Amino acid sequence: MDWSHYSIPAMRLEARFGDRVVSAFCDRPSSLWAMISAAASRNPDGEALVCGERRMSWREVAQQSAQIAAGLRRMGVQSGDRIAVLLGNRIEFVLALFGAAHIGAVTVLLSTRQQKPEIAYVLTDCGAKLLIHEAALADRLPDARDVPDLRHRIAVDDDAGASQFSSLVESGPSPAPAEIDEEDTAMILYTSGTTGRPKGAMLAHCNIIHSAMIYQACMELTRADRSIAAVPLAHVTGVVANIMSMARCAGTLIIVAEFKAAEYLKVAARERVTQTVMVPAMYNLCLLQANFDSFDLSAWRIGGYGGAPMPIATIAKLAVKVPGLKLINAYGSTETTSPSTIMPPELTAAHIDSVGLPCPGAEILVMDAAGRELPRGEIGEIWIRSGSVIKGYWNNPKATAESFTGGFWHSGDLGSIDAQDFVRVFDRQKDMINRGGLKIYSAEVESVLAGHPGVVESAIIAKPCPVLGERVHAVIVTRSGDVTESVLRAWCAERLSDYKVPETMALTSEPLPRNANGKVMKRELREAWAARQA
Repeated sequence: MDWSHYSIPAMRLEARFGDRVVSAFCDRPSSLWAMISAAASRNPDGEALVCGERRMSWREVAQQSAQIAAGLRRMGVQSGDRIAVLLGNRIEFVLALFGAAHIGAVTVLLSTRQQKPEIAYVLTDCGAKLLIHEAALADRLPDARDVPDLRHRIAVDDDAGASQFSSLVESGPSPAPAEIDEEDTAMILYTSGTTGRPKGAMLAHCNIIHSAMIYQACMELTRADRSIAAVPLAHVTGVVANIMSMARCAGTLIIVAEFKAAEYLKVAARERVTQTVMVPAMYNLCLLQANFDSFDLSAWRIGGYGGAPMPIATIAKLAVKVPGLKLINAYGSTETTSPSTIMPPELTAAHIDSVGLPCPGAEILVMDAAGRELPRGEIGEIWIRSGSVIKGYWNNPKATAESFTGGFWHSGDLGSIDAQDFVRVFDRQKDMINRGGLKIYSAEVESVLAGHPGVVESAIIAKPCPVLGERVHAVIVTRSGDVTESVLRAWCAERLSDYKVPETMALTSEPLPRNANGKVMKRELREAWAARQA
């Protein structure tokens, strides 16, 4: 299988980051600002950003971003300097990103869920010169002595009159766009940090542009598309799949502060949203709304998802309730600047256990522990090379050397690729359960549990066993108190081998703990279980 029946722009092999050779689009913007400027030229009066009552055209976005660039220059920010952004989903987030791109500064994205020590570490590690932050998060900012490189702090307030950010948008002559090499770093996103300190993934201009063009081609996006940012903009999905894909096609980005199913449906219907990229649980929460059928979602045509399998029951419900919606599975990471695989929508139902085909130009290998390629169908570590794969980690050559070989990024995910090129992802290497020599992939068990109508989401973890080494434990978020362990165990027993069925369960109505990037923190769940046994 391949992408030959899609309108994929011409590609060629090119040298990248010194010693890599990757497939790249022949005709592409030379920088992020070139892509933004092109959107303003092609669709100047088209809506670019919508957030609550605020609406901006592409012409206005380009003008304000250039003015912000001028304001940053006045504060002494130069090309290559790091600008940290600690903002929620709001228009200022996008404008700050675009303004930094104009002058060739590097944007460092922080999550509003991060706490003072985490923020201090990132600011110090990247040597940020300026921080743009939510005024409401001022008490979470580190003391000046702890971040000696940080010279300026700019607060963003909902009250425009009180917001320091407005001082950046003063009228006046804008500087000429900086001369950018497309391999220059455009953004730094810090990885999850589930083990040790987080690493700063360096996303180059060419990485982001390549990914935006992949989304545009594989989702067939045009200037008529209206994408809603239901995930954090500071996450790689929000910044690439939402912001940059809309910049590439000169479409519209609708921004919501946070995902709440009831409000999301109102906005999606009112704004005639056409494209989303969310996790499966978000689609489930929408379907749970009693008034779902009262919303006109007929414009909604692309439903991208990733991070977890989509339950077959959810696919079936969406097919009935939103018949024009095409569901598209995708798999990626910060290190791959979002997409590595995408499932053509016409193949979703027939390959529900797959995350799709390698994106155009992507090479995906399945390797054993010795770094040798495994035959098709066998399970090993997924390695990825493409025009979207980052050059490495900021100020961390050791981690870069350990994670990259010949331009291939070692994902740490266990998976397989079949004879038709469909990729399957089973588990993180560190999360696989070994029960007396029998390997259990948590994603498979979680997928089965997700199919039960009483389950919102689940996490499968290993619990130590003196006899078998490890046993299967499930932490399950249920919709109501009517669901019992015996019911869920019977559900699993009908669908899984006996050794894969969770032997113990913890049922809860509380959401699973997630890190700043939205990933379930299984280490925290394992520690909580161990504490209860102590």
